[in-house]
Amino acid sequence: MTTQTGIDFGAGASSSHNGRVALVTGAARGIGLGIAAWLISEGWQVVISDVDRRRGPLVAKALGENALFIAMDVADESQVVGGVAQVLRQFGRLDALVCNAGISDPHQTVLESLELSAWNRMLAVNLSGPMLLAKHCAPYLRAHCGAIVNLASTRARQSEPDTEAYAASKGGLVALTHALAISLGPDIRVNAVSPGWIDARDPRERRAQPLSDADHAQHPTGRVGTVEDVAAMVAWLLSRNASFVTGQEFVVDGGMTCKMIYTA
Repeated sequence: MTTQTGIDFGAGASSSHNGRVALVTGAARGIGLGIAAWLISEGWQVVISDVDRRRGPLVAKALGENALFIAMDVADESQVVGGVAQVLRQFGRLDALVCNAGISDPHQTVLESLELSAWNRMLAVNLSGPMLLAKHCAPYLRAHCGAIVNLASTRARQSEPDTEAYAASKGGLVALTHALAISLGPDIRVNAVSPGWIDARDPRERRAQPLSDADHAQHPTGRVGTVEDVAAMVAWLLSRNASFVTGQEFVVDGGMTCKMIYTA
């Protein structure tokens, strides 16, 4: 679906509503946007948050009447408190929290050049952010036997060179997930989804610059993942069908973490 805003989505909006409210962070693009669109298609009211104050409102408008945008830096506790309060003022309840907001280091800074400020910022967003959100959302999630899903990464269990900060933040998030599950149960379930290679570009960009056959073929499933693959798993974990599932990490990577790779 290509909208008048210029934002291109693979999923459409829904005008139905199931009475449940979800907060999805980092939802102005990529995996977070895919999760928001999927939940809306299932009838959720979705509050999308992001630091991108320009794109965020356009995304919410494109997703339809079941989407609301709020600006939030998840590493800033005052913004988290204000954002959660805004959700409650608007809807009076919160049933699900999806902690997707995160940053990575596309330049893969070598350890000797890694600035402490960059390390601290990545952990603040990727790890402290989910903790702060769980802290301030817990009372409202508990009231409706809600659920939390944290978006971790296969980098929690395997690495490329020079990704210390990102790997540490995602490894910590997996550990935080099972800690929260024990602390917040039985009223709140907490799980993590660890995506592998997900082509999270807008559909228009994917069509213009498709991945190669070799990119797809290296995966045991025969293809690189899509945001819909991740969104489907998140939606299931938030559903009542997953009521006996908590404290777990679900890897969505096309089987790559199970594949032995040797250089010939």
